[in-house]
Amino acid sequence: MTVIAWDGKTLAADKRAVQGGGIARRCTKIHKHGDALLAITGEYDVGMEMVAWWRSGAAFESFPERAKENVSTLIVIQGGAIKSYNTGAYPLVIEADKCAFGSGRDYAEAAMYLGCDAEKAVKVASVFQSDCGDGVDCLTID
Repeated sequence: MTVIAWDGKTLAADKRAVQGGGIARRCTKIHKHGDALLAITGEYDVGMEMVAWWRSGAAFESFPERAKENVSTLIVIQGGAIKSYNTGAYPLVIEADKCAFGSGRDYAEAAMYLGCDAEKAVKVASVFQSDCGDGVDCLTID
């Protein structure tokens, strides 16, 4: 499972991935591409297909078939906009300065509301959400 947090400056994500049978592994869920920050939640392989789709130009007709099953989310932060792709090529544009995603979302949002930055919010969520943890990755837009 996952917690992703954006505080308006930094994108942070936990590193825990759970495979079949409940085996916890570490992975990277956030990426940088040009002037954009990308994050994935849900099934890792489908999320990475969505990342590849976006990096290749995000053409409507080539949106990944498996992603249409609503098993992953691609979050794109670019040019001051937060876009969330779920089951199609048209994103939900989120009108917020700060936001969080994944199973640890509520804890991270509360932590940022109380003044924590994104990295600290992911750490807080990882304490309370048992399927989040194993460290934190952070990226910023230059």
